[in-house]
Amino acid sequence: MSLLSDYLLKEQQVKTLRQELQRLERDERLQAELEFKKKLEDLMGEFDKNISDVIAIVDPKGDLSSSVKSASTKATSGTRRKRKLKVYRNPHNGEVIETRGGNHKVLKAWKEQYGSDTVEGWLEEGQA
Repeated sequence: MSLLSDYLLKEQQVKTLRQELQRLERDERLQAELEFKKKLEDLMGEFDKNISDVIAIVDPKGDLSSSVKSASTKATSGTRRKRKLKVYRNPHNGEVIETRGGNHKVLKAWKEQYGSDTVEGWLEEGQA
C-alpha cells in the first residue's frame, strides 16, 4: 500500500470516528452518565475519598463484583442442555461408540474413512 493511499484511508477513518463521536455527544444516555460521573467525582473530592474507598463502602465484603461474575457465569454455563447420547455401531467390525458430541477421536476416523453420511447412517435408532 502506498503512503498516499494509507494517508487517505486514515483520513477517512478519522472522519468516520468524528461522526460517531458527534452522534455519541448528542446521546442523552451518555450525557446522563457523564453527569453522574462528574457528580460522583465531585462528591469523592468533597469527602477526600478515592474509588477504592467508595467500593469498600458500597461493597464491604467485596461480594458485589464476585457475585455479579458468578451470576453471569452461572447464567451462561448452567443454561445449556446436556446433549443427547448417540450410539454408533460400525457394521464392518461391530465396534460401538457412545458420544454426546462430534469430537470423538474414533468417530472422526470413521467419518474420514467411510464418509460422514455413511457413518451417520450407523446411528442406532431410538438413541438420537
